[in-house]
Amino acid sequence: MLRSEVMDYYRRGGERDRLADGQGRLEYLRTWDVLTRVLPGAPAEVLDVGGATGVYAGPLAEAGYRVHVVDPVPEHVVAAASRPGVTAEVGDARELPVPDASVDAVLLLGPLYHLLEREQRVSAWREARRVVRPGGVVVAAMICRWASMFDGFVHGYYDDPSFRALVEGVLVDGVHRNVDPEKSFFTSAYFHDPAEVAGEVTGSGLAVERVVAVEGPLWQTGPRLAGILADPDRTELMLDMLRRVEEEPTLLGASSHFLAVARHR
Repeated sequence: MLRSEVMDYYRRGGERDRLADGQGRLEYLRTWDVLTRVLPGAPAEVLDVGGATGVYAGPLAEAGYRVHVVDPVPEHVVAAASRPGVTAEVGDARELPVPDASVDAVLLLGPLYHLLEREQRVSAWREARRVVRPGGVVVAAMICRWASMFDGFVHGYYDDPSFRALVEGVLVDGVHRNVDPEKSFFTSAYFHDPAEVAGEVTGSGLAVERVVAVEGPLWQTGPRLAGILADPDRTELMLDMLRRVEEEPTLLGASSHFLAVARHR
């Protein structure tokens, strides 16, 4: 299950409002846009692993999907299960409490962040393959290796001398070590180099269909992003433009997050 540091971060509400505005809102809108294009049609069965409070599970259930959330944080499970049409239980991405070949799609929109060792991440991918039906899809989110380096300039985190040391560590081995949980530097996590994604996925027996940039470089626009998201027309324009270039490999390193879409052949 989660390390105590990570569990404490989420129990303090680390995921409660993250996707509500700014960078988080752009991440949500883009992730939802991709899901609407790669998931099988409703009423397919979706297993949302690490689904937190059900921020994606709720809208998927409203759209007619049968959604079950598995999350290691008990408070998240309670919140997710309160959403209409969503069921939820406590569990670990590496040992899912779900039968073989029992769902049409699996979402891993958080677990890979907190599995610091490669074999742990491959284990999560293998479990997703075990529970998804042949032909089913698995969609996983990853944080980009260089996200904190850029984020430090967007939010002024470099004013804190400890932040540069954190970034230097990520650049060496991909592990974001937040040594002071009281600071708002996320929590300890693994940040992926886009080039390593395919190896982790194929190591599980799944086949990579595509890797897409979520926000592209637009998450770095700072205060201007709020103005864009407040205007429906400009938001739609931004989403359309990002959709057109989401599979451009040279943009993956500039995106805060990227999604891997894999298939059980």
